[in-house]
Amino acid sequence: MGNEEKAVEYFKSNYAGFLEDLKGLVRIPSISAAGFDRKNLVDSAEAIAVLAKAAGLLSVEILEVNGSHPYIYGEWLGQKGAPTVLLYAHHDVQPTGEIDKWETAPFEPRELDERLFGRGVADDKAGVVATLASIASYLKSTGGLPLNVKVIFEGEEEIGSDNLENLINEYRDKLFADFIVLSDTDNYDIGIPAVTTQLRGIVYCNVTVSALSQPLHSGAFGGPIPDPVQSLAKLIAKLSDEDGKMTIPHIYDDVAELSKEDKESLRSLPFDIEMFRHHSCLLDGVSLIGEKDFTPNEQIWFRPSLSVNAIQASSREQVSNIIVDCAWARISIRIVPNMDPEKTLNQLVKFLKDNAPKGVILDVKPFTSVPWWKTDTKHMAFGALKDALTKGYGRDPVFIGCGGSIGFVEPFTKALNGAPALLIGVEDPHTNAHSWNESLYLPDWKKCIISLIHLFENLSKIS
Repeated sequence: MGNEEKAVEYFKSNYAGFLEDLKGLVRIPSISAAGFDRKNLVDSAEAIAVLAKAAGLLSVEILEVNGSHPYIYGEWLGQKGAPTVLLYAHHDVQPTGEIDKWETAPFEPRELDERLFGRGVADDKAGVVATLASIASYLKSTGGLPLNVKVIFEGEEEIGSDNLENLINEYRDKLFADFIVLSDTDNYDIGIPAVTTQLRGIVYCNVTVSALSQPLHSGAFGGPIPDPVQSLAKLIAKLSDEDGKMTIPHIYDDVAELSKEDKESLRSLPFDIEMFRHHSCLLDGVSLIGEKDFTPNEQIWFRPSLSVNAIQASSREQVSNIIVDCAWARISIRIVPNMDPEKTLNQLVKFLKDNAPKGVILDVKPFTSVPWWKTDTKHMAFGALKDALTKGYGRDPVFIGCGGSIGFVEPFTKALNGAPALLIGVEDPHTNAHSWNESLYLPDWKKCIISLIHLFENLSKIS
């Protein structure tokens, strides 16, 4: 039995222990959003550092730059002359949202029908433990790995990776590698592994419409006094037409045309509109919107889109008959290849200011953007990944785009002189990442770890 097979057998024999490691991390509420206890992120980082050392990694340390939430770094560099792979995942999680909408306690993992439920169980603590389990399976069964590995687990991916550039600048030499593997994306469906080759970026701004120094009695003042909520609603309504297509001038001018390879890949994918409606949680009677000439997958992966991520004016719990003093919203645009982030953000801000409602004060605060990313799959590393996923899942993977953003990818590929970035993950259309009842399909998690074991062997053969 070769080392690759020994590592796979070790993982299968010790799967229950790795699952307990995952459950232990999920119990730590490592929410990175503002207003939550930072100590939980420190506890999470320290717990992962313990797991990393137990897996056999050396030089394990917790890194913080410019007051960031904690990163965890570790390495095993015992294969002289072999290539080095940098493995990424993140340990911070989204807030839970409305607790009463969860069928299980968000930070008490529970197994049900081959799925593990809990906040962060798939996004992305499954990626953290999958990375460590694949490394441990080699080191514990054979005493070595076929190539050199470095790991970096981020603590602020869910809030935009604001300190990533600082981390790269300070630790560039430490992080240098020949390949990057990121475990934070989706499979196309249960049992259908996917390699993500394109990410949308994002630009966003906060918009505040103000009219008063304090709320007023709507009976005493309603009529001549402008209503900030109505003004904000009218402004937001101008951003798109009835089909949801943006009305911002020239916003689509730079959008890249689909390549021949993209079109062929889209045609090869199974797609069922009713399953799409189910996966996207549409209520009965709700119609799909968007650009009619593009399929849902095309719209999500290859076309820009506008979203109102939050809107706030008053309190539902303390609602009363008032004219509110101000109304606030966060508005974002997902951007795609060839769209310039700064240009797109300026177009959004200009449109909002040009269409400011009369009689109110408009304040627009733009924020740092995340660029789009696309990779060329001709590098040998992608063939190595395809073979590894085929061995792990028992079927060939598909190549897909992703409508979301991962701030880590683009700056790290640049910093590592264009090192191939291989994006895989264990989320699926039923996962509910960022929503209530997040879950992980455990059979696919097992297959992902086995695929990583095969990937290490395959990448070691690329000079």
